[in-house]
Amino acid sequence: MKRGFYTILAAQFFSALADNALLFAAIALLKLMSAPDWHTPILQQSFIISFIILAPFVGAFADSLPKGRVMFISNAIKMTGCAAMLMGVNPLLAYALAGFGAAAYSPAKYGILTEYLPPEKLVLANSWMEGLTVLAIILGAVVGGVLLSPNVSGAILQHVSVPFIHNPPDLAIGIVLLLYSVAATFNLYIPRLPIDHKPLSRDPVFLVKEFAHCFKLLWKDPLGQVSLAVTTLFWGAGATLRLLVLTWAAIALNYDMSSAAKLTAWVAVGIAIGSILAARFVKLEHAVKVLPVGIGMGLLVLAMPLVTSPLLATLLLIGIGAMGGFFVVPMNALLQHRGHLLMGAGSSIAVQNFNENISIFLMLGLYALLGKLGFSIYTITIVFGLLMAGIMTLLYKKHGHDQDSGKI
Repeated sequence: MKRGFYTILAAQFFSALADNALLFAAIALLKLMSAPDWHTPILQQSFIISFIILAPFVGAFADSLPKGRVMFISNAIKMTGCAAMLMGVNPLLAYALAGFGAAAYSPAKYGILTEYLPPEKLVLANSWMEGLTVLAIILGAVVGGVLLSPNVSGAILQHVSVPFIHNPPDLAIGIVLLLYSVAATFNLYIPRLPIDHKPLSRDPVFLVKEFAHCFKLLWKDPLGQVSLAVTTLFWGAGATLRLLVLTWAAIALNYDMSSAAKLTAWVAVGIAIGSILAARFVKLEHAVKVLPVGIGMGLLVLAMPLVTSPLLATLLLIGIGAMGGFFVVPMNALLQHRGHLLMGAGSSIAVQNFNENISIFLMLGLYALLGKLGFSIYTITIVFGLLMAGIMTLLYKKHGHDQDSGKI
């Protein structure tokens, strides 16, 4: 791999670490305010709504500037969201501002891979990117859990006096702000590449029409269609599962917020394992072969209500994560490659984000609705497990006969 690739990885690592720690800090802040439990999925919705609304524009933005610069600007916006949360802005609104930065960041962080590396390196590069992102998720959950622990945060707050930092969630948000600043520093050293697929116009109406064209183009492409459908489903289910685990751990294992946050890290450990295996055994041209693994992941989720042992819970979450990492990494690489060929890296990732975040928004909405209606966490978990296994089965029936992705 080229040296600049590792600079990209470092920037992504610290940005992802901050993203994941911020989620737990924001949830803790809501609990400190005695907000109802169903506000937690609404909080996540406030973050991802920008991915949906800004989808026609962020791809063009990512393709119009050097992507390292786009990533720097995006991290600066995330830092503003953190500062707003510290200054007392409602967490739902402040977290939405951080989501605005994340929406602009995503097309650049993945798009730069297709511009910087040849196609045969994409699965390996995605494995590195996903693996390091997963490590950031693990550490983000651990850092968030540690900082939210009364013992740790109490000791720090007794000896450190910083404006706007008065409680454990504030302390965690302050640390997150520092992590974003580190990521932004690495952004400045990302190699500047020639601008590829520069947008023909910056007119909003044109961009919406162009986005609609790219949306149709990617969904009509056979390989783009299956990879887009799979990644859309995976990230919708994955985002919801992370919040489900927090509530499930509190009820099934009697965990507090700090311990439950750390437990979610085991899903990320599994994803890292699955990503490594995918890089080793799955070639880009055979990506469709991993579809049955997605069915198995949905079925494995159904075992969660039966588990009451911390050890079994850990092993189960690692298994769920490993299956997810194994099937999503090849699909992600296939989708990036097809999108880059058809329309440009930034625009294709924006289409991907649009679909994935509509999925996340709808699934989180379903979670919030079921919670508000009084359904137990066990029932909600079964609903999501069956939903994922069922949709993956339908996709396998439609595309499973294409056991070889053919010419890509």
